[in-house]
Amino acid sequence: MASVQDLKRRVRSITNTRKLTRAMELVASARLRRAQQRIEALRPFADAMAELISEAAGRTRVQGQPLLDQREQPNNVAILLLTGDRGLAGGFNGSAVRRAIDESRAAEREGLGVRWLVVGRKGAGTIRFRGLQVEQAWTGFTDRPTYQDAEAIGHRVIELFASGEVDRVVMVYNAFRSALVQQITADVLLPLAAPEIREKSPREIAMEGLLLFEPEADEMLATLLPTAVETAVYRALLESAASEHGARMSAMRNASDNASDLIESYTLAMNRARQAEITQAILEVVAGADALQ
Repeated sequence: MASVQDLKRRVRSITNTRKLTRAMELVASARLRRAQQRIEALRPFADAMAELISEAAGRTRVQGQPLLDQREQPNNVAILLLTGDRGLAGGFNGSAVRRAIDESRAAEREGLGVRWLVVGRKGAGTIRFRGLQVEQAWTGFTDRPTYQDAEAIGHRVIELFASGEVDRVVMVYNAFRSALVQQITADVLLPLAAPEIREKSPREIAMEGLLLFEPEADEMLATLLPTAVETAVYRALLESAASEHGARMSAMRNASDNASDLIESYTLAMNRARQAEITQAILEVVAGADALQ
């Protein structure tokens, strides 16, 4: 049985740890509120952008846009994995990595080559630890991403897709639903809006009405499509950032609760040990007094 001093040291150590976890919970809570405001402000714009692209490409006979190219015989797929730079966030990073690995295995079963693009130190480190090659990693901004970060990532995936080095880009990230709920999502980033874009018959166009563009549709879409990719990446970065803060807040709250339970348990054991020492001391005094008689 541990001595009273040992139990005191354990209680003191766990109490200090609880102070840290509570502080981290408060910091994550404050950052979560800001991240949640940012993603809620962006969602309407991102949805409107996707709807505009789908409507414009679906109701015109636009051709020659490489980002809309549905390739019949793909050879390579790029997996864009979004994780965090830090841990202590429960299953936030691990669940995203597992889903990305599942996507890569599914692509390999189709006979496709897989290329890895990773956001966040945790994801990049895990992928490398598994013996896979990370073609490019972006780190240092996952807790507060900016649009410039999304531009850099979007430019790279567009470059890979437009040059034909990859035929599909799948983006895996944690979508924010609430402070307690994060949903793992795997979206096809490129080609853009593949299910909605299709060539329509003259009769369908006549019934729906032909959209007129100024400037021309080709010129407009050539500008809008890269922006749509960057916006989709930016939205995913904000979703992932809010999810990370929510996951860390929950993890630190659970850690604080567990620390409180341990402190209570050790305190009870310490009181029992102290009582045992007092009882033993009384017995020794009584035994000594009897010996003197």
